[in-house]
Amino acid sequence: MSNKRKTINVKFMLDNANDQLSRTDDFATPEFKKGIVAMIERILLTSDNYNGFRFLNNSDTEFGTNGYYTRIYN
Repeated sequence: MSNKRKTINVKFMLDNANDQLSRTDDFATPEFKKGIVAMIERILLTSDNYNGFRFLNNSDTEFGTNGYYTRIYN
């Protein structure tokens, strides 16, 4: 078995993460979104593409809540 290396576009991952973080269905729990945040922040920081984020609802940003993880990365 060969060890082929496959790369994926950072923009593709960013768009996918933003889609997941904007979800409001019952399966998009804070724990789910916390995992997405950890993944996309690592990708953005490692690739030197981190430009911050913004909350989708500035009145729902209490740490640990679903609103805190409902965000979009720039």
